[in-house]
Amino acid sequence: MNNHGVRETEVVVIGAGQAGLSAAYHLRRAGYEPDEDFVVLDRSPRPGGAWQFRWPTLTYGKVHGMHALPGMELTGADASRPSSEVIGGYFAGYERAFGLRVHRPVAVRAVRDGQAGQEGQAGRLTVESSEGLWSARALINATGTWDRPFWPRYPGQELFRGRQLHTADYPGPQAFAGQRVVVVGGGTSAVQHLLEIAEVAAATTWVTRRPPVFREGPFDEEWGRAAVARVEERVRRGLPPQSVVSVTGLPMTEAMERARAAGVLVPRPVFDRVTPSGVAWADGSSADADVILWATGFRAAVDHLAPLKLREPGGGIRLEGTRAARDPRVHLVGYGPSASTIGANRAGRAAVREIRELLGSSQPLIPAAV
Repeated sequence: MNNHGVRETEVVVIGAGQAGLSAAYHLRRAGYEPDEDFVVLDRSPRPGGAWQFRWPTLTYGKVHGMHALPGMELTGADASRPSSEVIGGYFAGYERAFGLRVHRPVAVRAVRDGQAGQEGQAGRLTVESSEGLWSARALINATGTWDRPFWPRYPGQELFRGRQLHTADYPGPQAFAGQRVVVVGGGTSAVQHLLEIAEVAAATTWVTRRPPVFREGPFDEEWGRAAVARVEERVRRGLPPQSVVSVTGLPMTEAMERARAAGVLVPRPVFDRVTPSGVAWADGSSADADVILWATGFRAAVDHLAPLKLREPGGGIRLEGTRAARDPRVHLVGYGPSASTIGANRAGRAAVREIRELLGSSQPLIPAAV
């Protein structure tokens, strides 16, 4: 700690989900020591990243495309257990196995340029957190999206007499027993919610802003690469990233086939307004509702980076690899094209490679196979 009460380190990692733990693992592999050369700050109360907040009926067997963290496989998991328990336990074991020493719960409020007038702080970054101030030469931001649920706005929304909630607050299907529910959204979470709620609700209505695209057959490697490339192109242009699932479409499962045949998985275009008793369309049709469930996704949780002025005119943060184009000290992992579990792993490794070069590390290169 320097004379100004600021703790100094080489790298600060913000977030301990898949991307943050991958970055921390690769920092260790490169010879950096936790709490000496780097620190990991996580705002969540326990290990598990966003997974710890998932609803209890999202069992591990329903998780689509969970990829193991680097260096330690997830084996023997009970598919019937909640994913929050399985993955939370796996992340906790991973932190112990590699001695990552995550600081939690720690909220990062802002990241700023170091104070040039303070001795040794020119060219460094100052991280303002609930744990105090940290000074670093580089930053790996791995904050994901869970903290920023997106709520669209429609006329009359504030007049609705029922309950409105977001996927981030979804408690499981039993909370909707006997109720009329409108599910808004065209992604995987919306479909999962709809299929569960339809089993217990009095009625369900599914509305989507765009017609959902269902994809038959497996998502092979070539298709996955093409989808990631489309997301990456937006990020290179400085536009806000789309989710990978928005360009892959929805995988058609047997349960979804049955729901479509039963008339549950039949979308309507999004309504024009919300009424006190439900939702209404311009053609005069309407649907009564006790609950509106907004499965409308999330946005990147990067507001704490605002003092660095990283955003482009298009509204996004332009990346060159994982490095912010406007500040080579800052890397974003789990953002845009790396917002998948396997993408987060690769991004963590790539960020550490570039940070080694930035810091002029004498440590050996990370083996390419790691």
